Amino acid sequence: MNSPRSGLRRRTCALSLPLLALTPQAWVQAFPTKAIRLVLPFAPGGSTDVIARPLADSLARELGQPVIIDNRPGAGSVIGNDAVAKSLPDGHTLLLTTSSFAIVPGLQPKLPYAGASAFAPVVLLGRAPNVAIVRAGSPLKSAADLLAQARAHPGKLSYGSSGNGTSTHLAAELLKSTAKVFVTHIPYRGAGPVVTDVLGGQVDVGFATLPSIAPLLATGKLRALGVTSGTRSPLLPDVPTFAESGAPGSQSDNWYGVFAPAGTPAAVVFQLHSAFKRASQTAEFQQRARNEGLVLTLDSPQETARFVRAEEARWRKVIKDQSITMQ
Repeated sequence: MNSPRSGLRRRTCALSLPLLALTPQAWVQAFPTKAIRLVLPFAPGGSTDVIARPLADSLARELGQPVIIDNRPGAGSVIGNDAVAKSLPDGHTLLLTTSSFAIVPGLQPKLPYAGASAFAPVVLLGRAPNVAIVRAGSPLKSAADLLAQARAHPGKLSYGSSGNGTSTHLAAELLKSTAKVFVTHIPYRGAGPVVTDVLGGQVDVGFATLPSIAPLLATGKLRALGVTSGTRSPLLPDVPTFAESGAPGSQSDNWYGVFAPAGTPAAVVFQLHSAFKRASQTAEFQQRARNEGLVLTLDSPQETARFVRAEEARWRKVIKDQSITMQ
């Protein structure tokens, strides 16, 4: 004979069945169930925006849901990073960022989120070089010239970057460290003022992302001395790398990656990675990537995690060795 207590247990089990249906496996199969928010920790109009918008259109077609670009600039990308780190880990909020992601922890030890461990890597989209530039009339003709002059006259030459702690600043400081040269740093607020002062002769050399200076290279107003990547850029095949110009170990890239909040189910991360890979194959995005000098890699989540750990360790060392601050 069934007791009242056993009947209560049966009713409780019956009430639990709908909850059991809401396991991670169940809602992973249904993903995505709403619009995807793609957070960019930078202001609209920059190179990240240029990459993100055609990619978002393709991704929306792949996932069958709208993909909304959400620009969250500020604090050297920390505001946007923090917004994603503290979002629900269901795959519907993602971060599309650059190499600043691995630089910031070395510059700001008291982050409002737990560094890279607050995220689940989805994909490393690709890499693009920073470029050392001079005005057309500069006596510096090549990367080797720049290194030779810097060695012969320590501190006499100056270079401009997009600001303290930016990828252009860190790329130049890594070059100084590996080549054992001293060039005075002049920080600016963005690539535009750097280019203006390089053209005007107020600063000897500028370090800039390739998209920001490509039009002026094409017109001949600027000349590229060298690229910071490990291999030559397809857009600048005649411009050598600094590594091949006498500074081995100086290679650095401005890379683009996508991250979800930590705790996002592995199956959702895998689904997102596959969707980004397919979305990146469209002719429109491929052309945009080429125009930006972006070499697509589309690394797996595991490869991306290993890469980011190595990048963070490397930039921490450069920041410490060169006494770099955000000020």
